[in-house]
Amino acid sequence: MLKTIFSIFFITLSFNIFATAQYPDNLIYNGENYSLHTNPLEGYFKEHPEKKPKGEVVSTALWRGYIATFEIDNNELILKDIVVEISDKSSNKSFNVIRKTVKNDVFSDNKRVLVDWFSGLLVIPYGKMVEYVHMGYASSYENYIILEIDKGVLKKEKKFNIKEFEVFKERQFIEFKKTDEYKKLKEDFKKKGSSDEFIDSFLKINIIIYTTKIL
Repeated sequence: MLKTIFSIFFITLSFNIFATAQYPDNLIYNGENYSLHTNPLEGYFKEHPEKKPKGEVVSTALWRGYIATFEIDNNELILKDIVVEISDKSSNKSFNVIRKTVKNDVFSDNKRVLVDWFSGLLVIPYGKMVEYVHMGYASSYENYIILEIDKGVLKKEKKFNIKEFEVFKERQFIEFKKTDEYKKLKEDFKKKGSSDEFIDSFLKINIIIYTTKIL
């Protein structure tokens, strides 16, 4: 039992299921500004950890340490900016936080950064918040846009209301269970002591993370 508990704990941490609601990245899409419940830069920083920016302010609502802004431009996912939180030393207040852009520190002076390392599903919630959950991006909204990205290029778009989104995730999970990737993940989780019931529950909740295409 103890082994299973530790397994669950480390699996949860490894896939960024935070205990506190997180500040999202941003996406400009069709001229509109959206919050983005996906973090496309995390894959890049996993490969290049030395480039990950660090702010001066530690916040449980921003464990990744930065907020990125992206744009779909000519069907390509482009990085527009990266900001970190720092303390404003010029302020008269004892503690005042401001945001500092650090994009050029990460990508030198590249003016147009194609996010070609990312293949996956971008989750864009919009409309009213239906239910607040104090964990990661677990809160639910009236509507969703799902964008399928392949090496930085937009391939598909799907729009859902909240009920349709839940049906979509259920269907994604059913199709995912037919894949070799599912079998491999299940084997890996079992080696860490997780039960079949926990594995399927965990993967079903986080199916958007584990699928890179609209199945």
